[in-house]
Amino acid sequence: MVMPEPRVWRAARPYAERIARAAKPRVVSAGRAVVQGARAVATRSMKLTTLQLTAGAATFGLALSAGAVATAGPWDSSGQRTAERDWAASRDHEGGADHGRDSGNAAGAPEAARSAPPVLTGLGNSMPAPTKQALADVLTPLLRAPALGSRSTAAVVDVTTGETLYGSGADDALTPASTTKIATAAAALSAAGPGHRIATRTVLNPGAKEVVLVGGGDPTLTAHEDANGYASLRTLAADTAAALKKRGVDEVALSYDTSLYSGPALHPIGVNPNLAPVSALMVDEARRDGSSSGPADRGTDPAADAADAFAKLLADQGVRTKSAAPVKASGTADPLATVESPPLSTLVERMLTNSDNDIAEALARQTALAGGEPASFEGAETAIRAELDRLGLPLDGARFADGSGLNRDDRLTAGLLTALLAKAASPSHPALRPVLTGLPVAGFTGTLRTRYTDDVPGTGVVRAKTGTLTGVNTLAGTVVDTDGRLLAFAFMATETTDPTGAQKALDNTASTLATCGCR
Repeated sequence: MVMPEPRVWRAARPYAERIARAAKPRVVSAGRAVVQGARAVATRSMKLTTLQLTAGAATFGLALSAGAVATAGPWDSSGQRTAERDWAASRDHEGGADHGRDSGNAAGAPEAARSAPPVLTGLGNSMPAPTKQALADVLTPLLRAPALGSRSTAAVVDVTTGETLYGSGADDALTPASTTKIATAAAALSAAGPGHRIATRTVLNPGAKEVVLVGGGDPTLTAHEDANGYASLRTLAADTAAALKKRGVDEVALSYDTSLYSGPALHPIGVNPNLAPVSALMVDEARRDGSSSGPADRGTDPAADAADAFAKLLADQGVRTKSAAPVKASGTADPLATVESPPLSTLVERMLTNSDNDIAEALARQTALAGGEPASFEGAETAIRAELDRLGLPLDGARFADGSGLNRDDRLTAGLLTALLAKAASPSHPALRPVLTGLPVAGFTGTLRTRYTDDVPGTGVVRAKTGTLTGVNTLAGTVVDTDGRLLAFAFMATETTDPTGAQKALDNTASTLATCGCR
């Protein structure tokens, strides 16, 4: 029997083939890992179909070859799929070919090429959607699981049409926890653009031998020897020292400028290992243990710590410094050196994959700056709301008290979360695509890496942002059902008493969507 080639694959095949050619051997290696996971799911669970895997592949950069699913888009440490960047770069040579995070800091390096999309454009889907009644019959009992407590809401949307296929309290605004980051990501990408980079710079105040380290709000600025493509404090120190020596200067006063941000630096939760004080100048998220994600002991004055680290690096370059102090750089100061973050698309993906609170608060402030608002908690809330309203999203009852979701005063609806995800998948909004590509992959990446195993049907198919606070468990993302239909979902519970049980209940509900044709 010869199976006809699914339409969704016919549409995706030219793109996937170009991706596969660009991906090279390391893609194949990563692909085998995904294939093994997919095969394990197919053999140990409720029979994921070839059509389902194909549709998921077509939508998110995978390729079907010789009857087996093999990835053409591995995830790197930031969550961005390398092959998608290669594909975007191959589409149009105008504007440069810089689409990665390993550039932008070297002298003469081009900015991210604006002529090529950062990720694949959305694909259409002609497969049948689940029926509303069938979905209700399957999901309603699952969402009544005792572990989810007495107050839970849900929404499922057909991404292709935007139609709501299932809703239970979908318009009720609840505490969203870290699923707030989906809204933060969409607002930042829309307001500032996926190619925007955050600069950290040094200037020399005129008439004085005073170097000012000026923070631009990049929490990923790093002092590690291997910057791994992020903006390097070491590079900034070397370039600054070289500029000073050209002026015959080898001893300076060192000051630092954090005036870009306003309002309180301390989040309402207070001192907490999940978030440093919010500052326009910090190095390695003010972490004291060398980590790059997860909870960690943080410095209480990130800007002062960054200046101290910079002074030591200048000394290594032969420039002596006097005591560092906070100032505002003069508007007539001479520029010395600049380093830039990776594109905003990369920061969004790292934020979503690892649920990074420091990046979330930084992106909220970048949204405020792009919208002409103060770079504070209040200014960010105003700007995020305005940007999402401009995108035509349903905001009744929503509140964005912070960018990370750590604030219990945040409010989102399941309907807004699914609308955000559907908007990010829309071909008319390619700038929002990192909202999808940054979502953790069940059983493989980020905060879902250990929540799914190879015998759970959602493994490798569910892609979702987690949200967890005491008494709050949420999950919002996308899944391809057994008919190859791409669905966006949001499940929210805000009166839970068993966090592990609640997580399992939400994961099980998302997995059920993956195994449900529901017609």
